[in-house]
Amino acid sequence: MGFWSRTFTWWNGATWGTKLFTSRRGREVGRDDSGNIYYEHKKDSARRWVIYEGANDGSRVPPEWQMWLKGTIADLPDKALPARRAFEKTAEANLTGTMAAFRPDGALGSGKVRPAATGDYLPWTPE
Repeated sequence: MGFWSRTFTWWNGATWGTKLFTSRRGREVGRDDSGNIYYEHKKDSARRWVIYEGANDGSRVPPEWQMWLKGTIADLPDKALPARRAFEKTAEANLTGTMAAFRPDGALGSGKVRPAATGDYLPWTPE
């Protein structure tokens, strides 16, 4: 990324202005497994924000940190929530609109052919 991209384009990551504001007014409170860093205002703990690792995409914030950002829980997720259970999956970013999105057989981007009808379907006909 070039000088102007880091200065003006917020969608590629935090700009210098955001980083300057964060370093002066924010206090780091935690990080998640994706590398996102969470902050709260030094004077007003109700003001909270996240600096994303990589592209700015709100779906990359795990649910427990989403709860903390919105003020649903007052404490940090490690303290306020119970430990993760064995059957719980880790949060994933929303892949809609990317090449990694799910495409069923026969969809334009899947590269697969839809299986032929098996003949067990009978269309409804009015009597």
